[in-house]
Amino acid sequence: MAGLNETPSGNRVRLAFFGRRNAGKSTLINAVAGQEVAIVSDTPGTTTDPVSKAMEILPLGPCLLTDTAGLDDVGPLGELRVKKALEVLEKTDVAVIVSADAELGPLENDLVAECERRRIAHLVYRRGDSVAALKEQIARLAPPDEAPPLVADLVVTGDVVVCVCPIDSAAPKGRLILPQQQVVRELLDAGAIPVVCRETELSATLSRLASPPCFVVTDSQAFGSVSKALPREIPLTSFSIVFARAKGDLALYADGAAALDRLEDGARVLIAEGCTHHRQCTDIGTVKLPAWIQSYTGRRLEFAWVSGNDFPSDLSPYSLVVHCGGCMLSRRAVQARLSRCRAAGIPVTNYGICIATCHGIRFSPESRMVLR
Repeated sequence: MAGLNETPSGNRVRLAFFGRRNAGKSTLINAVAGQEVAIVSDTPGTTTDPVSKAMEILPLGPCLLTDTAGLDDVGPLGELRVKKALEVLEKTDVAVIVSADAELGPLENDLVAECERRRIAHLVYRRGDSVAALKEQIARLAPPDEAPPLVADLVVTGDVVVCVCPIDSAAPKGRLILPQQQVVRELLDAGAIPVVCRETELSATLSRLASPPCFVVTDSQAFGSVSKALPREIPLTSFSIVFARAKGDLALYADGAAALDRLEDGARVLIAEGCTHHRQCTDIGTVKLPAWIQSYTGRRLEFAWVSGNDFPSDLSPYSLVVHCGGCMLSRRAVQARLSRCRAAGIPVTNYGICIATCHGIRFSPESRMVLR
């Protein structure tokens, strides 16, 4: 079992606690965690917004515990709290429905039905039940901790893969961004040989290799320059695409990219990121991506942005959704967003596939690479 430090945040089991106000959710989550994660009080409505804590709990392993507001909260503010609590379901692997009573009421039964409809593993805990037994039940219900591979299944021991990591004003100081770190680590774990360089040193790097690399993976924003410098016989992909491959739906994303050609003047494009970070003048999501899309389509478009856990319940105002790779999101959370797009009939694509399309590079879902 991998430990907390070895398990990326997007791959941890999401465990969430739901129930009425004063049902004992906060007390239970503290008992499961073995420490004070949530504030406990007899005052109804003490927990307002969802509160999460990364933990390692035996026998479950690395997980993210989330306490939620009471589902019977009242008033305009209470309705918002309930809405936020139910939104947690979209990224929940195991839901614990906490009841202070021996019999479930309509609210709890409705939540059970909603979990069944969404195929979310769930169980009911009644006040006074064994916490140790609860942990054992959760461990049995939790999905396997083996996350879908990013690139490990694309290489064999000894394969050389070049990872192109641009270092510009938006790059974090002293480290690589999370998708780059995870891809490099997975290549090392698979026995492959990752060679890391900037896009400005790609040609020099290739010339120093004894044989061509198995493939090249680049930051999506460098697709244009990397594609020009790379011999056509060497396969190319991006960090965003390999994450989309593990957590999303490449065929759906490819169809969504084709919708770029159908956008009309005034169309609204939603750009969604699973993380939150400080925006800079060269930010890919708010600056570069809109500029590339505008240039490619030749249309006057309107853009909207969401980040972190925010994602609209109503997608009808948008003609296209462009989503990041989802390195900070669980696969369930990404799939829930894609299901929402499908249900609304709104095309959705991925950063990497969208950027490749805007640079005249065709994406092949079958090969999981781009064709230049």
